[in-house]
Amino acid sequence: MKAITANELKTRGVASIDAALKDQDEAFISVRGKDCYVVMDVETYNRLRVCELEAALYQARQEIADGKAVEESVEEHIERIKKL
Repeated sequence: MKAITANELKTRGVASIDAALKDQDEAFISVRGKDCYVVMDVETYNRLRVCELEAALYQARQEIADGKAVEESVEEHIERIKKL
């Protein structure tokens, strides 16, 4: 994955991000030689977000299937949380 230095980003701005994302989906931004951030185009972000939501849905369904879910009213939920 290509890295954009903080200095390059400061001097070239968004053009440096555009160049880095021309041939790949994401790029690191490095600060003082250390990779600190990742930039990506919106399509890649949205795809990853959908994957994250699907994983959370899968996990919730698995917990329900395993009997780990609790069905209760809002009032019961608040009382249970207060006791923790």
